[in-house]
Amino acid sequence: MIAVVSALGMTAVLGGCGLDGESADVTLRLVAADYGDSAANSSEKYWSALVEKYEADHPGVRVEVSVHSWNDVDREVKEMVEAGRAPDMAQIGAYADYADDGLLYTADDLLSIPVQAGFASRLASAGQVNGVQYGMPFAASTRLLFYNKSLFEEAGLTPPATWEELADAAGALKAEGVEYPYALPLGSEEAQAETMQWLLSGGGGYTDAVGTYGIDSTENVETFTWLRDKLVGQGLTGPVAPGGLDRADAFAAFAEGEVGMLNGHPSLMKMAADKGVKFGMVPMPGLNGESKATMGVADWMLAFKQNGHREEVGEFLDFVYSDKNVLDLSRRYDLLPVTNAASEAMGRSGEDREIKPFLDELPLAEFYPVGKTSWAAVSAEVKKRIGTAVRQGGSPTTILGRLQTTATTAESAAAG
Repeated sequence: MIAVVSALGMTAVLGGCGLDGESADVTLRLVAADYGDSAANSSEKYWSALVEKYEADHPGVRVEVSVHSWNDVDREVKEMVEAGRAPDMAQIGAYADYADDGLLYTADDLLSIPVQAGFASRLASAGQVNGVQYGMPFAASTRLLFYNKSLFEEAGLTPPATWEELADAAGALKAEGVEYPYALPLGSEEAQAETMQWLLSGGGGYTDAVGTYGIDSTENVETFTWLRDKLVGQGLTGPVAPGGLDRADAFAAFAEGEVGMLNGHPSLMKMAADKGVKFGMVPMPGLNGESKATMGVADWMLAFKQNGHREEVGEFLDFVYSDKNVLDLSRRYDLLPVTNAASEAMGRSGEDREIKPFLDELPLAEFYPVGKTSWAAVSAEVKKRIGTAVRQGGSPTTILGRLQTTATTAESAAAG
């Protein structure tokens, strides 16, 4: 059953423990994000079918799911929690603040040993705070460099493997009249993703090997200096300044045949194919060769302790994370599975050959530092400021330094 859960809708125990010792009926409430792009493939349909199967085998448990757009779902959950009426489960983009406030069950509290052990190791680690897993990975994606095959053929190009080759290819595409030789979306929608992809390809990242913020590292400054001077400064990123270009607009332009190259995730495949664009995909070029790391993104399932339904939530999540259900979700929405068994099944299947290049990148993927409560503030500042680092006269040293200050201040506040 799919039901809208209002901020006033407390999770309730529908029955009491009888004298015969039978367990009470329980209603579990889940708030989830929508992976669909239309009513026809809304996540409501996925959850409705899954819940129907679960309830058929668990007559004492009722599951109500409220599905919201990604623009709203994190706020909806935050408002419910602040009102003292947390859902039993939430499938959203972050978990660290709730874990830090002591509101969540751990994965150990909920999942059977086989299910918890079945998560891909990098994803399980990304769900930890101080070595304890609170965030259960629900879906994942990685990034590849997409290129327009037709435009490349017309310009006599092969896919780039280094930054220099990428810049040379962009120059050749510009000479052919391509509107966006390389689309660099550093606008407010998802600038933190494009930024991280480039930082990793330059040997840096948001954090160092031990998890300490190092946004203004030498490697990161050199990366953004190269972007400013060799791509943006040469007019190779198109008519819209990177700071004003959102990912959605860059994807739409690629699907219209206006973009030579850009970083993309699996959903771009269908967008481009639907418009008849012939495209190829290669790993992100690095400074001196193929990047040794790629950016991964994960969405999270978390379970709140407020309503006390630990056993019922755990049993439901064990069902959610069965191989069949993980594969169904991944195939339906062009996502990467979060369990080893489902990943192996997808890797072997001819049905999934188009998404396999993204799957192959997952073992190399680095994720946002979502285990830090400071990350939300840092991400917001990246979206706000990073575009100015590559504009004419922009200073990567200054901008990355300001972002490092934001990170340090937020970390200190979290520790206090």
